[in-house]
Amino acid sequence: MRRKGRIWRIILFRAKSDPALEVQGRLLPIMVRRHQQSRGYRLRYDALAGALRLTMPMRGAERDAIAWARTQHGWVATQMARQPQVRRLAPDESFPFEGIDRRILWDRAYPRLPQLTDDSLILGGLEESVGARVLRWLRAHALEVLTTETHEFAAREGLVVSSVRVADPRSRWGSCAHDGSIRYSWRLIFAPSFVRRATVAHEVAHLLHMDHSPAFHRAHARLLGEDPAPARQWLRAHGATLHHFTA
Repeated sequence: MRRKGRIWRIILFRAKSDPALEVQGRLLPIMVRRHQQSRGYRLRYDALAGALRLTMPMRGAERDAIAWARTQHGWVATQMARQPQVRRLAPDESFPFEGIDRRILWDRAYPRLPQLTDDSLILGGLEESVGARVLRWLRAHALEVLTTETHEFAAREGLVVSSVRVADPRSRWGSCAHDGSIRYSWRLIFAPSFVRRATVAHEVAHLLHMDHSPAFHRAHARLLGEDPAPARQWLRAHGATLHHFTA
């Protein structure tokens, strides 16, 4: 896959010869990425995928890069210990919805479509598909809420938003393109509403200023109607935990 000067080649573990590193009894596949701006090797532990992501220069021996990664056993073990445990969207488990913990209640007698209550999310259907259906419901709800709020903020300045989409990026909570399209992480639906709205105002402000100049920050605060600093602080302190929910 080619994208903006990057070449990805994902190496999946299928046999003993596939690149992987065993740490604390877990076999972690090594996923290799070549990057034009890379001048050395960089390793990252992806707790959600249960894998290691290895970035290396465009030119260089992949064999040497993998050999180097296999020497990082101690570092990987430390990273694994620091990461919060992956949390499954399963019956009787809890997850934050707009910052409020909700418990997943499943019973065959309940309607198949998830329904939100004050303190829970209830649904019926097949028990083995609960996680996947809750995940789809969360993404759909996130798209609906983020679309509504994006157009709400844009209308305050008479701005035009060409499209709103959600994805699952790991390094950013939102992005705005010159054509007026805005994309968010659907995981913002886990965060408190003041955090989500500050993120929306941030991306809409980029329709006015495609930078992070003082003028942009003034527009951001004006659109939001309050200081966005608490939302930024919340994401710095808690944002990583939002990536540990999975089906």
